[in-house]
Formats: sequence, C-alpha cells, structure tokens
Amino acid sequence: MVNLMTHTAINVKNMEETLRFYKEALGFQKIFELADPETGDPWIVYIQVCKGQFLELFYTKPGAEATVEPEVGLNHICFCVEDVEKAARQITDAGYELFIKPCVGCDHNKQTWVKDPNGVRIELMQISPESPHAKYM
Repeated sequence: MVNLMTHTAINVKNMEETLRFYKEALGFQKIFELADPETGDPWIVYIQVCKGQFLELFYTKPGAEATVEPEVGLNHICFCVEDVEKAARQITDAGYELFIKPCVGCDHNKQTWVKDPNGVRIELMQISPESPHAKYM
C-alpha cells in the first residue's frame, strides 16, 4: 500500500533561523512556499531532503503555544548520510552544536545528533554493512 514517506511537518518558532539550519547545517534546499489560502499570509515552506521526500516547515501563528507534551509525539527525525564525520563538521562549521558527537550505536551504525532551532532532535546515521538496517537499504 504505502511505498514512500513524502514529508515530515514541523511547526517552527523562527522561520529564518530554521531555514538557515536546514540549508547550512544539513545542506538541504528550499524548493517552494505556500501561502495561507484564507489570508494570503506565509504558511508553509518546503525543504527537499531527497527526490520525493520533504520537510514541511509551518510558520507558527503569533500567540500559538506548543500542544505536544514531551512524552508523546515526534521523538526525532533521522537522515541517512554517507559520512557521519563529514556531516558533523558541516553542522559545527555552520555554527550549531552537536548534543551527541559521532559515535557507533548498538545497531552498529555511526551516528551524530543535533537539534534544530525548534528543539527537534535530528539524528544523522551512516549505515554499516553489519547493521540490521543494511539489508533494507
């Protein structure tokens, strides 16, 4: 039935800073924006992760408060990279701090972690041939 996850949506605090993070730290590209059909105000910015996969970044309306409690909802987003050390350098060179430096996880994959400007945890993972993930990639 489902053959592709097309996007993950994130409500953002500061669109400019969020775009800077995803473009400079992770190397993604902004591809288009949508306006709110009722007001014409900026509504959603689309960032392309890879062909057919996107991040939908929603402008937060003034006065809106977060409704997801820490124990439920989105835990993190994981992106596959060819070289986790290179990805970590790109993130730190862009001025962001890793909260988990490159290491090897219990799944045998190399990983590093950073938070976007909205507090969304981002895992960058380099798949190892010994990993349980490898046969599904």
